[in-house]
Amino acid sequence: MQKLLLLGDEAIAQGALDGGMSGIYAYPGTPSTEITEYVQHNKYAKENNIHRDWSANEKTAVEAAIGMSYAGKRAMACMKHVGLNVAADAFINSSITGTNGGLIITVADDPSMHSSQNEQDSRFYGQFAKIPMLEPCDQQEAYDMAYDGFILSEQFGLPVLMRVVTRMAHSRADIERKKQKEQNNVKLPKNPRQFVLLPSIAKVQYKHLLSLQDKLIEASENSKFNDYIDASDKKIGIIVSGIAYNYLLENFEDRKLPYPTLKIGQYPLPKAKIEKLFNECKEIIIIEEGYPIIEDQLAGFLGNKKIHGRKDGTIPGDGELNPNIVANALGLHQGKFLEVPEGLKNRPPQFCDGCGHIDMYNALNEAMAEYGKGRVLSDIGCYTMGALPPFNAINSCVDMGASITMAKGAADAGLVPAVAVIGDSTFTHSGMTGLLDAVTENTPIVVCIADNSFTAMTGGQKSHAENRIDSIVRGLGVAEKHIRVLVPLKKNHDEMVKVLKEELAYNGVSVVIFRRVCVTHYASKMKKKRAESK
Repeated sequence: MQKLLLLGDEAIAQGALDGGMSGIYAYPGTPSTEITEYVQHNKYAKENNIHRDWSANEKTAVEAAIGMSYAGKRAMACMKHVGLNVAADAFINSSITGTNGGLIITVADDPSMHSSQNEQDSRFYGQFAKIPMLEPCDQQEAYDMAYDGFILSEQFGLPVLMRVVTRMAHSRADIERKKQKEQNNVKLPKNPRQFVLLPSIAKVQYKHLLSLQDKLIEASENSKFNDYIDASDKKIGIIVSGIAYNYLLENFEDRKLPYPTLKIGQYPLPKAKIEKLFNECKEIIIIEEGYPIIEDQLAGFLGNKKIHGRKDGTIPGDGELNPNIVANALGLHQGKFLEVPEGLKNRPPQFCDGCGHIDMYNALNEAMAEYGKGRVLSDIGCYTMGALPPFNAINSCVDMGASITMAKGAADAGLVPAVAVIGDSTFTHSGMTGLLDAVTENTPIVVCIADNSFTAMTGGQKSHAENRIDSIVRGLGVAEKHIRVLVPLKKNHDEMVKVLKEELAYNGVSVVIFRRVCVTHYASKMKKKRAESK
């Protein structure tokens, strides 16, 4: 079969396409974005009408994927780890409804928080939902797991959680393709009440989910993704999962392991294989990227055997793994990690030259000067860099959409005026409902929407808010005269300050839209159009 050089994200996308996927649903978020983008640009996906448009947020993405599964076809929903928090309601309940067509929820975690608010481990969610999980160690496994994941889903009638991490998502390697599968035909569930989670139905289906757990463990015992590698030196037994397996191999000549090792790629954990390792070895070292998920589970049934990992400090409790950390955990060499030479400092991110956010913050800072610091609550996007010098303009960044609701809460507490700063894509992702709360109570807040026509921070994807913000805000009930549209340019500074001061003095809900296209992504878009027209 054909070989391709792919990112881990791209390997997942290709595996899903070759595995008979009919639709992919996602909201862009690093490090998961390239999965959907690969499908969007794929010739086969275009020719075969694979659904590949962006969703408004991760919850709507998972719900749409469940809908495609309901109709009998194979679907994938993709997001970064914090996006799974947004989708948790639909995701957890999908384990109770079960599936009709195969359903894979692919989540990209971000250990060390390279571009995220936290480094949570999505395996917790899979364990919580009691569904099968897949965690690839390399790009070929990422492809294979996406290809086979639909079969696993349909075998048990359950969604499958596939978890990758940043280094896997954004590193590149050869993969070998398998035979392209046809898409499923549309077919309704055999049980017409399967997706109706009334309590009387859900109770029965939850009992069914529980009855599958031993079978899921048996499937893990027999999975090709869980490999017991025997060796002669039994003083240490190693349990390693996902990409950490590569870090382990890099420490040994010819990648030959001297200790018995259990490589985990499919969950729930294969208990028989673990017990074999436990019985043969004096001590167990667990190497996993993320939380001590495996370590916590093993402590419950491995008796007094010494277990080492993140919890006892053998491996650091935070941050991503690397081969040196693994080597030190195994006692192969003890030394300091590479340190940054004295005199070198991190270069903080900064706005692109000509960015409209610069002019917005300059105006906002001047307008807010008479009220003092600490009144501007922000959201997640390029504009979050307004927290850094020289602007020092914003005071929060918690989760998608929190700027408006936090500003409302602050105003409810008496901090008036309170200001929210939110981007156009984030507004349609999860800001609209917060604005509705504020309108319902006529809370005295000013909502600044930085409308640059793109989901700029994650690569310039099309925004659901494009040409819609004014009508959405109006439809949510904001008074027409308090919907103000400004063009954030240096020449308009005085006008912007004047408008902001007027709205800050208003005892109600105001929305000020700073509308100017993202200079970086607009230039790229125009360059691409010119190339296509030749």
